[in-house]
Amino acid sequence: MVVGVVAVILCCCIFLFLDRYRSAMVQSAQTSSAQAVSQVSNTVGNYLMDMDQAMALVEQSMTEDTDSRDELLSAFLKFRPDVVAVTSYASDGTLLDCWSPGREPKETIFRNLSFDIETARTSNEPYMTAPHVETIFESYYPWVVTMTAPLSGNGEAAWVSLDLSFSSISSYINNVGIGQRGYCFLMDTDGNIIYHPQQQLIYSGLKSEDTASLAALADGAHADDTVIYCLTSIEGSDWRVVGVSYVDELVNRNVTEMIRLSFLLAIVVLAAALLTSWLLSQLLGRPLRGLASAMESFETDADHFTYRPVGGTREVQELSNSFGHMVVRIQELMTTVREEEINLRKTELKALQAQINPHFLYNTLDSIAWMCEQGRNADAVKMVHALARLFRISISKGHELIPIAKEIEHAESYLQIQKYRYKNQFTYAFDVDPECLDYLCNKITLQPIIENAINHGLDLLVDEGHIDVEVKQDGEDIVFRVRDNGVGMTPEQIEAIMQRGPKDRTGIGIKNVNDRLKIYFGKNYGLHITSEPDVGTCVEIRMPKVREGDHETK
Repeated sequence: MVVGVVAVILCCCIFLFLDRYRSAMVQSAQTSSAQAVSQVSNTVGNYLMDMDQAMALVEQSMTEDTDSRDELLSAFLKFRPDVVAVTSYASDGTLLDCWSPGREPKETIFRNLSFDIETARTSNEPYMTAPHVETIFESYYPWVVTMTAPLSGNGEAAWVSLDLSFSSISSYINNVGIGQRGYCFLMDTDGNIIYHPQQQLIYSGLKSEDTASLAALADGAHADDTVIYCLTSIEGSDWRVVGVSYVDELVNRNVTEMIRLSFLLAIVVLAAALLTSWLLSQLLGRPLRGLASAMESFETDADHFTYRPVGGTREVQELSNSFGHMVVRIQELMTTVREEEINLRKTELKALQAQINPHFLYNTLDSIAWMCEQGRNADAVKMVHALARLFRISISKGHELIPIAKEIEHAESYLQIQKYRYKNQFTYAFDVDPECLDYLCNKITLQPIIENAINHGLDLLVDEGHIDVEVKQDGEDIVFRVRDNGVGMTPEQIEAIMQRGPKDRTGIGIKNVNDRLKIYFGKNYGLHITSEPDVGTCVEIRMPKVREGDHETK
């Protein structure tokens, strides 16, 4: 139980910890990505600022005369080796001059990617192109960024362009990694890619970036389930640096490692809890289990139970001593109650028998009186003799249990008496297993059943009635069955007969026979009545096999 509670609490704590840890790792990954993007933004911003300064020098040189201008630009190109070329263009877009150390432009330039006349005419301020390949030289195609500025009051030249090598910036961007698979790239505010470290895959269609969605995002970190995007605008331009990092490598990998560590810690804690639980079990559990076992033994056989105190802590010893005192007291009370129950049972048996005898005597004497009134004196004498035999068996020297043979003789005497009274309106037959005759049964058991069959089953018949009395063995039990072909009873009538109290004038015998059997032999024994209206009734009496000396008879 303790280990289970500890396990549940530990799992809840681990779950909360891992949830907080993952949130912290996502925040940390966003911060790390933002720092990398910020560094790229600063570097590119410095690069663009450097281009502005270089363009200012070039514009200043373009105001000088030709010799001074050539001298200044040659010194400038020598001082700035990252500058690939300085070019000037006429108002119609024609290339006028080109200054590049050791290189001359082609005589015929099919397409100059560094200058677009339409863009130049629509721009009143210096503008910058996206990185591209320089195409005005023969066998020399560096990766450059071109800044073009308009000129005024400088003769033929309308624009001047500055081509700066983009290789240093691209190398820097290529080397920026956010995790093992993360990267940075440049795009403008409209979502057009300026530079991407996987440019060839982009152009070949093997990779794509959702720049339209990214362009709609504000500067800062944005995370979903798999990717973290960090965006920063470069001051003084329409370029934006985008950092792409992946949650699985920056967060999930660390979370997975933390999960392993947490479960390892949980196993250690559970092992410690198990060890503690085992120690507590040895210290407290074993004595308590011994005490519980003693209580179960006492509950199973309280009469023969002998208690041996258990050891353990002081509290367990006190509990053990209290249980020992309780055992002694309960056994004393059980002895007292048992003696009282024996006396009460004897009293109940005598009271039940006292109820049966007057009831039976009243019905029998009523029959004899009726015969005397009819002048049937000889039959009345026979009935008196039968009644004498009946009472001799009923008395049975005060014994409650008599042999089944005597009970059968008692039932026959009663049937003889009743047959006289009812002028042979019914017949009867006995089917008795001879091996049952020596077993004992409660006296006056069959007579109330037969009486009820005659008075309530056969008395209302127009045709001749019949009663069968059967005595058979059923395993360790003896079963009496009394059947009649009378009017029968409904289930409600059966229940009423079995529930009638001593104040009812009729049916007292049936209930008292059932009560005597249950008091004497237990709840598993007694009467069971089955009946069907207009068909007849069967009363089954079940009692255990009892021989002389097997059971109390007084």
